Amino acid sequence: MSVLAPWLVASLFALLALAALGWTGRHRQRLHDLQQRCLHVEQLAGDRQAQLDVAQEELFRRLYEQRELEKEKIQLQAQMSEYEKCAALAQLALGAAHEINNPLLGILSHLELELNTAPDDNARTEIEQCIAGARRISSTLRGLVNYARPAPPLLSRINLARLLADTLAFLETQPLLRDKRLHNNIPQNLPLVRADANQLSQVLMNVLLNAAEATPGGGRITVSAGKLTYVDSLEIQVTDTGCGIPADILPHVFEPFFSTKRGRGTGLGLSISQAYLRSHGGDIRVDSVPGHGTTVTITLPIRQGQESTVEESQLVV
Repeated sequence: MSVLAPWLVASLFALLALAALGWTGRHRQRLHDLQQRCLHVEQLAGDRQAQLDVAQEELFRRLYEQRELEKEKIQLQAQMSEYEKCAALAQLALGAAHEINNPLLGILSHLELELNTAPDDNARTEIEQCIAGARRISSTLRGLVNYARPAPPLLSRINLARLLADTLAFLETQPLLRDKRLHNNIPQNLPLVRADANQLSQVLMNVLLNAAEATPGGGRITVSAGKLTYVDSLEIQVTDTGCGIPADILPHVFEPFFSTKRGRGTGLGLSISQAYLRSHGGDIRVDSVPGHGTTVTITLPIRQGQESTVEESQLVV
C-alpha cells in the first residue's frame, strides 16, 4: 500500500488536471460563444439604431414637407380669395360704369349749365358742391375699373429722372404742396427703364400726393432713386416727414377702399399703384414710424420679359 500510494496520488492528480483542463476548455468555448453572441447582439442593436435614425429622419422630412404644404395651401387660399375679390370687383366695376357713368355725365353737364346761370353766390356754392360730389363719384368708378381690370402696360423706354421731374413740376403748382419742401435727389445717369409711362406717372403721383397729405406745413418730401447692386432693377424711394402710419393700420394700406382720409379719398390709390407695378414685375413697400414719417419704396425691373407694344425708340427725355 505504501508503494502504490504515490502512484495513485499522481494518477489522481493527473485525472484532476485532465478534468480541470476539460472544464476550462468547455468554459472557454462557452465564453467565446457568449462573446460572439454579445457581438451579434451589439451588431443587431446598431442596425436597429441605424434603422431608427433613418425612420426619424424620414419622419422629420415628412413633417417638414407637410408644414411646407400647409404654407402653400394657405398661400393658395389667400391668392384664390384675392382672385375671387378681383373677379367680383370687375363685375361690379363694369356694371357700375355702365349704369352710373352715363347718367352721371348728363348730371354734370346740367350742373355746369346751371353754374353759368346761378343767380347768386350761395347758389353757385351749392352747385359747385354738387359738381365736386359728382366728379368724386366718377373718379371712384374710374379707380374701381382700373383696379379690377387694369389695362396691359404699353412699354416704352423711359428716362426716370425726366419723368419724375415733370411729375414734381406739375405737383408743385398744386395747393397741397405749396407750403412743403420737395427735394428731387434722382440722379441723371440712371439707366433707361422699360415701362408704361402713364401708369408709372400715376403711381408716382399717388405716392407723392399721399406724402403731401400726411406732411404738415413746412415739412419735407424727398424723392431718391438708384440701381440695385445685385439685381437688374431700379429702386425709387419717397420719404416724408409727416405723421406716419400706426402699426395696426400699416398692413391694410394696399387693401382696396381702405382709407384714413375720412371722406377725402377713395382708398384705391395704393391698390392701383401696386397692381400697376406688379404688372411690370415690380412691387411697392411702405415703411412708417408714427410721428417720424413714412418711406414708400418702389422697385421696378429695368427690362421687361415681354415685347413692347410701342416703338422702342420712343423715349421720355
